[in-house]
Amino acid sequence: MKSDVSDLPGEYSYYFNLLQETFGQMNDVPRVDEEEEKHGVKTKGLKEILTSLLLIEEQEKSEKIEWDKQQEEDKMMIEANHKKKTKAMLDFRSECQEYDDVIDESSRVRKRKSRAATNAAVASVVVAGDLQSNSNQKTSVAAGAAVTTAGPQRRLWVKSRSKDWWDKCNSPEFPEDEFRKAFRMGKDTFELICNELTSVVAKENTMLRDAVPVRQRVAVCIWRLATGEPLRLVSRRFGLGISTCHKLVLEVCSAIKNVLMPKYLQWPDDDSIRTIKNEFSSISGIPNVVGSMYTTHIPIIAPKISVAAYFNKRHTERNQKTSYSITVQGVVDPRGIFTDVCIGWPGSMPDDQVLEKSALHQRANGGLLKDVWIVGSSGYPLMDWVLVPYTQPHLTWTQHAFNEKIGEIQRVAKDAFARLKGRWSCLQKRTEVKLQDLPVVLGACCVLHNICEMRNEEVFPELMIELMDDEMMPEIGLRSSMAMKTRDSIAHNLLHHNHAGTSFLS
Repeated sequence: MKSDVSDLPGEYSYYFNLLQETFGQMNDVPRVDEEEEKHGVKTKGLKEILTSLLLIEEQEKSEKIEWDKQQEEDKMMIEANHKKKTKAMLDFRSECQEYDDVIDESSRVRKRKSRAATNAAVASVVVAGDLQSNSNQKTSVAAGAAVTTAGPQRRLWVKSRSKDWWDKCNSPEFPEDEFRKAFRMGKDTFELICNELTSVVAKENTMLRDAVPVRQRVAVCIWRLATGEPLRLVSRRFGLGISTCHKLVLEVCSAIKNVLMPKYLQWPDDDSIRTIKNEFSSISGIPNVVGSMYTTHIPIIAPKISVAAYFNKRHTERNQKTSYSITVQGVVDPRGIFTDVCIGWPGSMPDDQVLEKSALHQRANGGLLKDVWIVGSSGYPLMDWVLVPYTQPHLTWTQHAFNEKIGEIQRVAKDAFARLKGRWSCLQKRTEVKLQDLPVVLGACCVLHNICEMRNEEVFPELMIELMDDEMMPEIGLRSSMAMKTRDSIAHNLLHHNHAGTSFLS
């Protein structure tokens, strides 16, 4: 059997010659055709190697072809999706344009019909005037004016809502007790507030709709503050839209803050201060007290910014529920009427820091609270103008007696805040009002509280609540050595002049 390189395919021949050159067998070894049998085994091995190499090369080619095919399919799929999305966007745009064209055409048709109706009405008036006799000319002119006035007016469609509940409350026959239970005040007090705010909150009727009356505007706000009802329920009760009720609440609260606060919530003048000193002295025997101070917390929904600042750790630990709040610091006179408020600082701040941020502290630094006391709880520091109880352990009888009298003054402020929260239930729950609008609403509650207290509007017993405001001891409880000596002197005089009670001995 004769074997020759020429019998191999072209690719085999190339690799065969390449292997022969590599192993130096091109010149030293006889040709295959001369010694076929001698080198048959070697040729067979070379063919097997060449076959393997060709198979590897063919496999690489097939894998490359498959990869290119896959890439092409992915590219075609991406292009198809892109074309599909582009077509959908173009179709949506064309639909919007068609919709706008339809609206524009409808608007033009309405305008043409309106002009045609107006022209027809004017023409009918003119024709009627020509047919009238000269003796009835004035009557014709009046009739023409009436027709023109009675022509088509532009009105805005308003959803029909029932106002039966408010119409019933607003009627003169509505019982006084039920009105007081609903709005936390009598009809006379409600009328006073409406008269005070009329110039600010009253609106005029327009071609689009009739304005909401002043009494209904004020009633929406007061009902919302008194009950804390969700706006959707307030909307149904008064027959108004939800957004309208929300707007009315903010508008009336802002009017109360701007119009009524300067009149009904202000620091007392010199004559009033003398009266307040005498009343507090008769309560406790402590001289020169012009106010009782307390700080409470109002729950809020977790704010979107500065969440940690509004986190109330003490309420969270006590209620086992995450709580956020803002603070309301207030000073009251012996009747429980607010003479100063500081509203809106985050709930994580202790009472002493809230005091430092308040206008009351600035007033004291300006020398306006010289030689007078404002009584506070143990959450405040002892200062030249802030009188607080003793807090160290193992108190003496004199210190116990002093703390008892301080507690009587402090109870005036705490009871005032209890009536405030009981009268205006919106302060007891997390409200829908935005954080930036909340100080205005809380200020309005304080003003309305003062008006009710001045007019002896009682709070129903079932509305009263127990305040749960945990006190935090200030980091620096003593900030005036002179105040410490003065407090010791006051405590000594209370005990030795028989002003101190003896309940601490029991």
